[in-house]
Amino acid sequence: MRIAVMGTGGIGGYFGGRLALAGHDVAFIARGRQLEALRTHGLRLESQLGDALLPTVTVTDDPAQLEPVDMVLFGVKLWDTEASAKVIEPLLTERTGVVSFQNGVVKDDILRSVLGPEHVIGGVAYIAATIAEPGVIRHSGPLQRLVFGEYDGSTSARVQEFYDACVASGIDAEISGQIEQTIWEKFVFLVGLSGTTTTARTPIGPIRSHPRARAFLHDVMDEVVQVAQAQGVPLPADFADGRLAFVDTVPADMTSSMHHDLDRGNRLEVPWLSGDVVARGNTLGIPTPCNRAITDILSVHSDGRPAGPS
Repeated sequence: MRIAVMGTGGIGGYFGGRLALAGHDVAFIARGRQLEALRTHGLRLESQLGDALLPTVTVTDDPAQLEPVDMVLFGVKLWDTEASAKVIEPLLTERTGVVSFQNGVVKDDILRSVLGPEHVIGGVAYIAATIAEPGVIRHSGPLQRLVFGEYDGSTSARVQEFYDACVASGIDAEISGQIEQTIWEKFVFLVGLSGTTTTARTPIGPIRSHPRARAFLHDVMDEVVQVAQAQGVPLPADFADGRLAFVDTVPADMTSSMHHDLDRGNRLEVPWLSGDVVARGNTLGIPTPCNRAITDILSVHSDGRPAGPS
């Protein structure tokens, strides 16, 4: 299968690397130090499921240099979605699928507006993976799962082919017949985790064990559930309770990519996470005071730390 990875961060680098190791024709699209490292040293995966090195990879910063592909794995930061979608257009044929494993629920709305709905496949990723250093992807823990599917619920040939490729590559994969609901289910947890760990500047352990912080986490997630229900997504009324119970099962030192970005002075995805919940709530008439608090507090940092004098 011919695959392009748009955005070679933790998710794209890990899953693209596993697919390439299994013999699929994978091209990585990267920039900056990551691009140079991949060109010079290849791609290294560090994982308790098995370390691996791809000493030579196909990598570019210009998708127009590549041949069309069967599938694009889309994993850029949310603020780059529209611009990145435009530059991958040369990779698309009539049947090419574009599956986003980004955070948030607005991602596929943006992709559809740029590329057309016929190309967009829904997807979510469950993995803790980061760029340890340029050219090196570090996977923490055993979880490495992809769930994806067509928005009309059908099992298309391209989805089946990608599923088969993932399974043959040792990736835990699932085809969902209700991918919109699946994306919202992850969004509930993601908004809660990212918003609370970043605002409190602490991993999830102290948050879930403190009564007031725990109640706030629950309410952050419940606001997402209420917004989803108002949009017609059939999440159960007690879905936030179940997600809070799930929080109790994750490692105490678990945190979010947005918390890491805050620590590093990077730009934050909060406008597309809690900020998106607030915007949708305003449109639908659903109060979202907890997510507004997160959005307003983190707005001071949302553009990242200004670069110092050179």
